[in-house]
Amino acid sequence: MKHESDYYGHMADDITDRLLVSWDAARPDLGVGALQVTARLARLGPHLARRQEAVFGRFGLSRGEVGLLSALRIAGPPRRLSPTRLGHGLMLSSAGVTSRVDRLERRGFVRRLPDPDDRRGVIVELTDEGLEVVDAAVAANTASDRQLLERLTPEEIETLEGLLRKLLAGLELPD
Repeated sequence: MKHESDYYGHMADDITDRLLVSWDAARPDLGVGALQVTARLARLGPHLARRQEAVFGRFGLSRGEVGLLSALRIAGPPRRLSPTRLGHGLMLSSAGVTSRVDRLERRGFVRRLPDPDDRRGVIVELTDEGLEVVDAAVAANTASDRQLLERLTPEEIETLEGLLRKLLAGLELPD
């Protein structure tokens, strides 16, 4: 871990710095320097989630609902997927998919159709209203993300993107 005097000469301190300086003082044997990165990444997640919930909330949607609508949106015409494929793509149980589809169907954003390949099954289809609302919600979120990243240069964004991709590759299995 960087020594307090070295680090603070270059950057303003934040909650993570204060926490890690205290941990380093209490347990110097732990070598908590890696937490300079991972603690900040962990703290970013809830901040980003709140920002997204606020943006999507303006459209009467939750992040999870936008996720389901987005999966249908990018599935390509005719914008239909089975509940099983939705569940796998969104990492949801069948009950979780059913709950989201029920809510979105009541609002006219999706509809259930008979599965032509399985007379007991259904296919979930994005409606025109669903297409309109998911496009607007994702556009608003993209604008919010651009605003958040304005404090970084294009080069910093490219570097950060590459580094995050590399970290995620070690955690996520390829499809």
